[in-house]
Amino acid sequence: METDLFIAGKWVPASSGNRFDVLDPATGDVVASVADGGESDAIAAVDAAAEAGPAWAATPPRVRSEALRRAWELMTERADDLAKLISLENGKALVDAKGEVTYAAEFFRWFAEEAVRGAGELNTAPSGANRILVTRQPVGVCVLVTPWNFPAAMATRKIGPALAAGCTVVLKPASDTPLTALAMAAILAEAGVPSGVVNVLPSRSSGKTVGRMLKDPRVRKLSFTGSTEVGRILLAQAAEGVINTSMELGGNAPFVVFADADLDAAIEGAMIAKMRNGGEACTAANRFYVEASVAADFSQRLASRMSQLKVGPGTDESTQVGPLVNEDTVAKVDSLVQGALESGAKAETGGSRPEGAGFYYPPTVLTGVAPDAAILREEIFGPVAPIVTFTGEDEAVRLANDTEYGLVAYVYTGDLARGLRVSERIEAGMVGLNRGLVSDPAAPFGGVKQSGIGREGGHEGLLEYLESKYIAVNW
Repeated sequence: METDLFIAGKWVPASSGNRFDVLDPATGDVVASVADGGESDAIAAVDAAAEAGPAWAATPPRVRSEALRRAWELMTERADDLAKLISLENGKALVDAKGEVTYAAEFFRWFAEEAVRGAGELNTAPSGANRILVTRQPVGVCVLVTPWNFPAAMATRKIGPALAAGCTVVLKPASDTPLTALAMAAILAEAGVPSGVVNVLPSRSSGKTVGRMLKDPRVRKLSFTGSTEVGRILLAQAAEGVINTSMELGGNAPFVVFADADLDAAIEGAMIAKMRNGGEACTAANRFYVEASVAADFSQRLASRMSQLKVGPGTDESTQVGPLVNEDTVAKVDSLVQGALESGAKAETGGSRPEGAGFYYPPTVLTGVAPDAAILREEIFGPVAPIVTFTGEDEAVRLANDTEYGLVAYVYTGDLARGLRVSERIEAGMVGLNRGLVSDPAAPFGGVKQSGIGREGGHEGLLEYLESKYIAVNW
């Protein structure tokens, strides 16, 4: 496959000639060498996007729609190959990688349908003095910055609405997983997206390359998915140019189980919410709050299920939990677990890093976690479930909201009125009520508080890439 930069419809080496290695998390071995874009390459990508912008914005919505629909077809046809590529550079189990490809492709299909729905409005002013005509126009050149945990889905979730709206883009993928982004570029080109509309810029110097693009007045949109810490920096940089921003940042999802919940369903939901993608997801259940009267039963059953999961290379068909993405991630997860154990927690299963090659961490369940443990404050991003007990609804809500984050929460209860009441009280942009999975291309994805700004997916996702223009007119 191509491993150079993709700029103006061509595969080109970095202007510096530099390249960087992509590692297999299962072994630590090098699987590919990729062009390392710099600041001059970033500006070349913006040049290409700016030049292609007017023609793409003027392209009929149906034509843009058909290009996205064709990209969905190509991703679907090549799902197995794409899944293997994701597993190879990200480490996730093939079953998770295949699920990601399906999910990622659906953003192209959804926004193929949304491309023809950017309708404006026509009203009469309350005074009767004039008509209020509102039309929607593409924002312009967009810089898209994506993380390593869902290298295909995070790209399509941004590229899909941007192209549907008539915008051109420069995608800066995570340096741990650039191969999937380059594969997306090839698919979009084959689907008929014109040269310069989509540009992909792998780079080890993320801060410098993105920062340089944000200083260019032609860039009018930044969409970032990643940590809250980096998001704050990018928001400050975008503020200098008053750039339109969308931010999907960190999470610290509570998973609340009331005593009246169906425990079988709660365990199934917990396995999905915690172990999807091996726990490396911003939507992953990070803190488990279980009503005291059922906590022991829930903990034992969850530990039993977690202990049975097969850990191994993501590319092995029988693997259920692959390695984490890199050494830093494993070290962080282990540090959080060891800190909790030192403060009195007990490991019902797992709890220590295995010896040997690869960036592995075993599925782990912790009980008796101290209320002030760091593992309850920080995003774990690994296969670890810390469990805390509560004794009433108000306490459950207080614990769930005791975080600076507010991306997603999960609530299990047999009382629908309680479920809806608690869902309204929890400070989160999304709630899974008796469900362990909330992500859907047709739904608005995003958080509150320190978890971000704006929404991706749904009709709201298209509007993030459109500006409303008001025209006062009489006739």
